[in-house]
Amino acid sequence: MLVHPQIDDYKIIGYYTGKVIIGIGWLMMLPLFTSLLFAEWNTCIDFLIGISSCLIVGYVFLLTCYTQKDLNWAQGMVVASFSWILAMLLGAIPYWLSGHFKYYIDACFDLMSGSTTTGLFLLQDLDHVPMGLNMWRHELTFIGGQGMVVVALTFLVRGSAGAYKMYAGEAKEERLLPNVIETARTIWTISLIYLFIGTIALWGAGMFQGMSVVRALFHGLWLFMGAWSTGGFAPQSQNILYYHSLIIELLTLIIFVLGSLNFALHYAIWTGNRREIYKNIEVISFAITISITFILTVVGLMRLGVYPTVMAFFRKSFYQVISGHTTTGNMTIYARQFIREWGSVAMLGTSIAMAIGASACSTGGGFKNLRMGIITKAMFHDIKRLVSPETQVLLQKFHHIKDVILEDKHIRSAMLIVLTYILLYLLGTVAGMLYGYSFSEALFESVSAGSNTGLSCGVTSADMHLGLKLVYIFEMWSGRLEFMSVFALLGFITAIFRGK
Repeated sequence: MLVHPQIDDYKIIGYYTGKVIIGIGWLMMLPLFTSLLFAEWNTCIDFLIGISSCLIVGYVFLLTCYTQKDLNWAQGMVVASFSWILAMLLGAIPYWLSGHFKYYIDACFDLMSGSTTTGLFLLQDLDHVPMGLNMWRHELTFIGGQGMVVVALTFLVRGSAGAYKMYAGEAKEERLLPNVIETARTIWTISLIYLFIGTIALWGAGMFQGMSVVRALFHGLWLFMGAWSTGGFAPQSQNILYYHSLIIELLTLIIFVLGSLNFALHYAIWTGNRREIYKNIEVISFAITISITFILTVVGLMRLGVYPTVMAFFRKSFYQVISGHTTTGNMTIYARQFIREWGSVAMLGTSIAMAIGASACSTGGGFKNLRMGIITKAMFHDIKRLVSPETQVLLQKFHHIKDVILEDKHIRSAMLIVLTYILLYLLGTVAGMLYGYSFSEALFESVSAGSNTGLSCGVTSADMHLGLKLVYIFEMWSGRLEFMSVFALLGFITAIFRGK
């Protein structure tokens, strides 16, 4: 029986949502300072309005819903999913005021795409947007990779049992340290150290390509943010293809592969456990699935004779498959080349890579390598059990930071999420076909949105039908949160109207 929410439920959800929204407001200070630095006065006003809107809404929530009570599981899940929706609506204000969007829903689309590290965009005339707006785009995808709730936990929420429920609601369940607040701060420490190193490397690559010192610095920073967060945003409409640079392609590839790895794996390696690199089930699963999907893509491309040299295969084929498998979305080809040159087999290989996705507790999306590894282990365990004597007791283990005995709860959880992702991909595919796109186009774009990848075959555009924009927003949101907190929010809304 559904129970109608009590006053305390509203107050607790409102109070912690307010903290997340205040965090979004403060995050706009960086693009505001960037606009001031480059004397972009209109953009400054846009961000002042955006900051004011977030702070007003956030503090209204805090003052009207003030409570000292902690979150329970349902409330933590609702906060995680609801705060993302509210952050989309408020964070899109500077986008909309910039004049680079046809409709407000387009600005919301780009905000959701950035914060979920998807990388699809509807922004028009990207090559000429203000520096402040480009900073907001890339900061969003960098923040989204760590998680908006992680920002709140790091700076705005005191340590509590309820903090973990918000953290888990954002599809992050692994603690690097016993305290979830310390875990959030460790995630930020890892990301900021990589930010410094990666930006320096890309800055140098940009100057080597002939860019000015300042332009190379900002492009290096933004390219790192887009790659590390597996978001795929870039400051130019042609994405990585714009630079025509093997060095930049290699650096971004290394960065987004690192960004796609589990933060727990990073922490294990940083603390001296280097054997985890080749023992971890996620790394093994990633190596196998990337090999299979790349071979499938190569077979499709070779049949059509698209890329005649090994270097062309690496820069145009391998790069796209790795970008898809890590759910990054950086591209070294034009979007319509997928349709005009790659053919259905190569597109299917890339679609499977995107669907599988990156590691759990990383900046990436998709099924996750951990779940694919668990399901594969379970399948082989069942085969082994069938051919073994009935009296023999068989135990199956997998290694993920430590040895774990494979139990039914692991298999059920993995299968549930994978099946839900498949249904999500099918939803977007059917929607795309209803709006007139072929099966290959609709599947490719739907998987890209649902897995938070951002590779596009040209379906996503400002002229796309409103219904398809809303479907992709839902796919990006629910795919990033991995459904549980989305179900919690839908259940909470249902309980408001039908609860007893």
